[in-house]
Amino acid sequence: MDCVTSAGTKLRLLREQLGYTLRDVEQSSMRIAEQLKNEEYGIPLSRLSDVETKAVVPSVYRMYTLSSVYRLDFYELLSWYGIDLSSITKHSSPMMRRTHRHEPVESEKIKVPVRFDPSFDLRRTCDLGRMISDWGLVPLPELKALAEDDYTYGYIGSEDYTMYPLLMPGTFIQVDEEKHHVLEGVWRSEYERPIYFVETREGHICSWCSVKGDCLILQPHPLSPMPVRILRNKQDAEVIGQVVGIAMRLGQFSAPSVRPPENKVPAKLT
Repeated sequence: MDCVTSAGTKLRLLREQLGYTLRDVEQSSMRIAEQLKNEEYGIPLSRLSDVETKAVVPSVYRMYTLSSVYRLDFYELLSWYGIDLSSITKHSSPMMRRTHRHEPVESEKIKVPVRFDPSFDLRRTCDLGRMISDWGLVPLPELKALAEDDYTYGYIGSEDYTMYPLLMPGTFIQVDEEKHHVLEGVWRSEYERPIYFVETREGHICSWCSVKGDCLILQPHPLSPMPVRILRNKQDAEVIGQVVGIAMRLGQFSAPSVRPPENKVPAKLT
């Protein structure tokens, strides 16, 4: 039995368990269609029968109606038809070529440690996997809710080598929006110098920054193939905040072979 036929059987059994007739569901669906002012939400009796017995896949509107009438979780109904929303980001990630804000998918869940071994000591380097005694599934939006409201999150695109090799393409970043004023100073190392998340007319970028007059200077890492970019501060570019946390994979990138974009430099710096 394929998943579509199985889904139809599950819907029929659920309807019968609830004591609904085909006519009951049809009438309920018509009320929903009327309330939402869209006839696509309605399910004629004959179509409902086809869904249950002839492996007909309902439209997304009718799936909404079935979820509502049966009080069935919409994600669970999709899973009956072989659609697993928890894996949706696995298929979209290869297209993330440009740096951008990261907004988690509502259905996305990840495994996180929920219990550590009593011998776990933050002061000592260790194999973290051996220190975790229990894992749990948590919806990603709930993890975001645990963070401070002034934090935003970004993703460095697979074609963005501005801070390479300090920040590899594919890095997730945490940004403190309260730290949006560019700090000037003499830094003892590249790790001390603040990195900023900047929004420009062409998109987002992570870089070191400095301000000169009304210009914002975006400084790439010295080993990056990207050029220095000089943009009008607050007009063509705005600092969203300072990068305060990263999640980065190592060992999967080779030297970048990208062509630096054309740099638009104002006629005169003041």
